Amino acid sequence: MMKNIGIIIELDNKRIKETNFVMITMARARDTRLFAFVMDAYAAGVKEDLESFGITNIVEIGLAPDQQNNPVIRAKAMINAIKEFNISMVFGLSSAKGKDLLPRIAALIDAPLVMDCFYVDIEQKRVKTSQYSGKTIATIQLKGEIPVVGIRPNAIEPIKAQAFARVLKFDSSNLAAKDFRVIKSGGSDKATNINLSEADVIIAGGRGMKNSENFTLLSQCAERLNAAVGASRVAVDSGWVPYSMQVGQTGEKVSPKVYIACGISGSIQHFAGMKTSGMVIAINTDENAAILSNCDYYAVADALEIIPKLTKILDNG
Repeated sequence: MMKNIGIIIELDNKRIKETNFVMITMARARDTRLFAFVMDAYAAGVKEDLESFGITNIVEIGLAPDQQNNPVIRAKAMINAIKEFNISMVFGLSSAKGKDLLPRIAALIDAPLVMDCFYVDIEQKRVKTSQYSGKTIATIQLKGEIPVVGIRPNAIEPIKAQAFARVLKFDSSNLAAKDFRVIKSGGSDKATNINLSEADVIIAGGRGMKNSENFTLLSQCAERLNAAVGASRVAVDSGWVPYSMQVGQTGEKVSPKVYIACGISGSIQHFAGMKTSGMVIAINTDENAAILSNCDYYAVADALEIIPKLTKILDNG
């Protein structure tokens, strides 16, 4: 029996995030129809990109202008769309937005929810995710009628599959949230332009950066590498950078193609958040630092000296 799979598309300034294509690739399976739900832009603007990865139905969910950032309204709109299009399973990203939206949807429809999945078997309703600081892989059987799964950004390589999509309008402008009102929304002044959990390259700093001013060195280098800037818990707890930049067991779990650890000792808790990186490069003055045993390449050196030199090399092409 053909199953309708709902995929919640995330956009950044009305442009589709590359990590959506990972999610779509994972959702493609035999005997499935893919429905892409778009809430933050006109579907026509993302139609070509979605078609190139196999989407055959694009649902443009219209929200009232003053409710665009209201998570309760967004969850209600998604639930109505799930019912309208007879969706069998819901996919979303395990991103900041996804962690806010997906649990709301699951709670309101009494559905099973698993976040940070890197494998999904739609036919068997099984998913895989890491647990216990990444020490074990859990295979979870989902028994609910409409499972909701959060997909780890960069979990797999996206694969194109050309299709033709029809655009469907779904008006949700009449929804209201009496007990929830968004007063103000905005990002941190120190937030990086590239989302940490979705970045292909991350350059992260720890105790060895010594203060908040030195994180500017990482930001300058990151601009040349088109990378995101991360941090260890020590750097966050010291007040050098905001919590949103933390990588680790209690921070973001990331899977970049390249992870550059600068002055990070490499505790178990930090390693749990970046162990699935494609390549790990470490810079540390301590030749016995744990991170040097869990990386592909390393330099026993001071990151405060190495990073400016790297930035200069990148500037010179």
